[in-house]
Amino acid sequence: VSQRELKKLLFEEKEPRITISFYKYTTIEDPESFRDELYKKLDEIKVFGRIYIAKEGINSQISIPESNFDKFRDIINSISFLQGTRLNLAVDDDGKSFWVLKIKVRKKIVADGITDPNFDMSKKGKYVDADSFNELTNDPQTIVVDMRNHYEYEVGHFQNAIEVPSDTFRSQLPMAVEMLSDQKDKNIIMYCTGGIRCEKASAYMLMNGFKNVYHLEGGIINYANKVKEEKLPNKFLGKNFVF
Repeated sequence: VSQRELKKLLFEEKEPRITISFYKYTTIEDPESFRDELYKKLDEIKVFGRIYIAKEGINSQISIPESNFDKFRDIINSISFLQGTRLNLAVDDDGKSFWVLKIKVRKKIVADGITDPNFDMSKKGKYVDADSFNELTNDPQTIVVDMRNHYEYEVGHFQNAIEVPSDTFRSQLPMAVEMLSDQKDKNIIMYCTGGIRCEKASAYMLMNGFKNVYHLEGGIINYANKVKEEKLPNKFLGKNFVF
């Protein structure tokens, strides 16, 4: 079926769709087999979107018909390493971002350029939720680091956040280490859109000798939802560019 026809079918749908993102760093021994089984289950409940699977985990941005959301959650919770995975619901989204399901196997779920065999994703920074993020950033000595690209930073960012001026994550990592090399003992909070890049960045910073590294749980998407739910002060300025 052509892309044009698929888009047409999407916009003819009457039922609302829920757009979510989720990721998980974990060990997947056979990404190809896992991809095949996951595709069959998600295609059956009309999930659209893009999912990347690698030996290091899974990264997903998808939309689901509202009536199938519970079925989707049951599928996720039936997979041992995805049980309890946080699902980031998109804010102010019309559910029309995707019109087909694509699940691809890649070398990594986030291209990082890391070749050091000592790099270990299990040794990552501490999660901070929205409330803890606000509290930590009240301290002027806390450094907030934006791990998104230049356009995303320009559209919106947290108060006093510093930009790592590169449009590729692989070059941002060593650049962040160099930029902050004389501040290894300070509190450093990494953040990104949904959490996947800043979680990896926190592990990279720790590997390079930084002491107090944090990353924003669920990224800006989760922060925005929690600020709204819990009526917290919102320290994000501008818009969060998602797709």
